[in-house]
Amino acid sequence: MHVVILGLTRREDQPPVKRLFSYDDINGDPVETRHVALTPYLFDAASLRDQHLVVREAARPLNGAPKLVIGSKPIDGGRCIFTAQEREEFLAQEPGAEAFLRPFVGAEEYLNSGKRWILALQNAEPQELRALPLVRERIAAVREFRLRSRSKGTRALADTPTAFHVTVIPDQPFLVIPEVSSERREYVPIGWLEPPVVPSNLVRVLLGADLWHFGVLTSRMHMAWLRHIGGRLKSDYRYSIGLVYNTFPWPNALKQQKAGVRNLAKAVLAARAAHPDATLADLYDPDAMPNDLRRAHRDLDAAVDRLYRRARFPTDRDRVELLFDLYEKMAARQPEG
Repeated sequence: MHVVILGLTRREDQPPVKRLFSYDDINGDPVETRHVALTPYLFDAASLRDQHLVVREAARPLNGAPKLVIGSKPIDGGRCIFTAQEREEFLAQEPGAEAFLRPFVGAEEYLNSGKRWILALQNAEPQELRALPLVRERIAAVREFRLRSRSKGTRALADTPTAFHVTVIPDQPFLVIPEVSSERREYVPIGWLEPPVVPSNLVRVLLGADLWHFGVLTSRMHMAWLRHIGGRLKSDYRYSIGLVYNTFPWPNALKQQKAGVRNLAKAVLAARAAHPDATLADLYDPDAMPNDLRRAHRDLDAAVDRLYRRARFPTDRDRVELLFDLYEKMAARQPEG
């Protein structure tokens, strides 16, 4: 059970000093701090012009970052999605379909090295489809599924049953962020996939990303923003494009500083690769995380932190207080509407 307790008072009746009790360990004793003003997120608001500022979902990156998108969303009722066994059985009857079956990766497959496949028929020629009767049966089933939908938009998609509702089929390596990640993890396991993988809508996709983007997004600084600003599914972190990614204040960095972050990001990937039999869920379990991977992340965290300020950040709340101040300035520069 998750409980949120709200304390409300009239502005004219609010106490001059706000007492905040924080728990580094939920089972331990609280640490009390005192503040002139607190934000709705319960961190210090003394440096803000608007002490009641709330992060608003943004339709595009406010920070000049490349666009992050959701993966492919077929809306097919599962008619074109196969487990490894189902794929094997299907190809035993229709071997000509192999060219159109591609790995289909969502958050579950990405984190736990699961296997699913999807019929990607967007580029199939008519004569190819006519030679594949079992594939045509699947196409007909997709059309019927969409026609029975209560959604007008989904019914309209029945006219193009070989097309996904959202189509993202990268032709080069791409960065992925799982939509939902366990609250127990210190870091959301972000990383690369490559063709012929088709990402599902349960991962976020950054096309054209390099090690600089990976390094900042997997840093403690970005994780602090996600924890404090992002939404939750139960108590797990839910990575929102509009609320988390598009509003995140990226650091200003010189070419040499970016090169340093890229090198440290490469070390994180090398530490992962040193454990080839472990899934990402294994590697980022707080009780099982290898020491070399933890050290690589710590080094990367320190480098990204220094891009924001030279002084050390004692806690994640210190990180997000600075980010929130940067967000207010960044949001103020956006044009009306």
